[in-house]
Amino acid sequence: MFNNFLKNLSILKKFLFINFIIFIIIMVFTFIYLNTIQPNLISKKVENHIKIINNTIDHIERLNIKFTENDVRKFLFSTRFLFQNIERVLIFDNDFQLIGDTDTLDLDPRSFSQRLEVVQTENIESKKKIEKKLDIVDNQKKTPINEILIDYAKSTDLGNPYTFTENNYDQFLLTTIKNVGDKKNFGFLVITENANDIRTAINERKIFIIRTAFIVALVILIFSFVLNRYFLKPIKNLVNYTKIIKEESKEKTNIENLKIRNDELGILSNSLDEMTQELHKKISTAENFSKDLVHEIRNPLASLKSASEIISETDNIDQRNKLIKIVSHDIERIERLITDYSQMLKDEADITQEKMKKIDLKNIAKSVVDDFNNIYNSKRGISVRLKTNGSKDYIIFGIEHRIEQILANLLENSISFSKDNEEIEVEINKQKNGKINLNVVDQGEGFKENDTKKIFNRFYSNRPENFGEHSGLGLNIVKNLVDLHNGQIVASNNIGRGAKIEIIFPKI
Repeated sequence: MFNNFLKNLSILKKFLFINFIIFIIIMVFTFIYLNTIQPNLISKKVENHIKIINNTIDHIERLNIKFTENDVRKFLFSTRFLFQNIERVLIFDNDFQLIGDTDTLDLDPRSFSQRLEVVQTENIESKKKIEKKLDIVDNQKKTPINEILIDYAKSTDLGNPYTFTENNYDQFLLTTIKNVGDKKNFGFLVITENANDIRTAINERKIFIIRTAFIVALVILIFSFVLNRYFLKPIKNLVNYTKIIKEESKEKTNIENLKIRNDELGILSNSLDEMTQELHKKISTAENFSKDLVHEIRNPLASLKSASEIISETDNIDQRNKLIKIVSHDIERIERLITDYSQMLKDEADITQEKMKKIDLKNIAKSVVDDFNNIYNSKRGISVRLKTNGSKDYIIFGIEHRIEQILANLLENSISFSKDNEEIEVEINKQKNGKINLNVVDQGEGFKENDTKKIFNRFYSNRPENFGEHSGLGLNIVKNLVDLHNGQIVASNNIGRGAKIEIIFPKI
């Protein structure tokens, strides 16, 4: 359930919620720490009190001091070195009357008005009894010290040190009492020490913790603001951008504001926008190509339908053979269209996985030219001649089998427009600026269009009689592959006769 709760929260709310939980845990441990530090600090002072009380009782018993005002006064004066680090020492007789006071011997201390808190006692039962008494006294806001002694004398704690605190407006007093005498009680010894350093230490820690908590909360809020403004909002905008693209909405996006950033989000925004544009381009290309393909297939299908209807109705053998040739021709056209279309889609997918490297254009051209000469020279008497301008190397940066595909498509196109026994030239020239030209020149009819850029469109309309052997995609594939190699392709007519296609590869 908790996981589902977190999943439904935004990143900012998750961040604030987790920090709030951590903050609460820290506060709980801090509260526990503050509640344990005061008893620890008090216990150290109590140990010193008990040590002084035991030493004082030993001196009283060793010197056989009687619990009279004169003897106790002399004793306090003679042993005041024992109480150098103690604020005040009081001695009471067995009737709970003050008979000695290191602060002043003439002051009756029974006018204390402090809030008392029991800190240490040995007997739990007596502790509860005294605490109950102290609670009543606390409500009355007045607790004479001799009443505390009376409760102590009646409790089972008699014989053991008993400590309590007195918290005034300007003082934090720590008082320890113990009776003098084992079998017979002679009186009581009370040590009172100003323990303001404990209260100061605790207050300092409280102030430090409160200040730290405030700073941490402020830092979390500032960081949350920065996180939300500069990171979460841009991410949210990217999410909205993807939704708009997915839903094909006409809603405006602010991705242009994100693209100008120089950080990772700017890079991501540019990549996402470029990927989206490329995707739209591919979708548009696929849609247009599908329309063109349907259009191209429709013509041979119509021809096939007409020919098949006539074949079934005619008895003329010559006419039937002619119709059979038409059917065969149209079937070849459809088969070629589908085959080349499938190959083009495969090539587009493969290109993204291929890597370019330095290759020698002359060696590749020579290999392709030799293959075509072996096929078409003996078949139609067409010869392909390779011509260079004498440079030692024609190195370009590209994909070897793609360059072979470019030249093969150009040669197939030139051969389809050439007559038997004609010659086709493949020229390779290296320019002074380092660029390399690849030209294919034929002796065919040339281009009828004034705008020769049209020939690189899919299903170019100026077709030879044997167009069934071609799909009309060859030059379009060549154009795409040349673009992939960052090259340029230009088509033109020769001055005399024939056509020329020039490809310019960039300098390495």
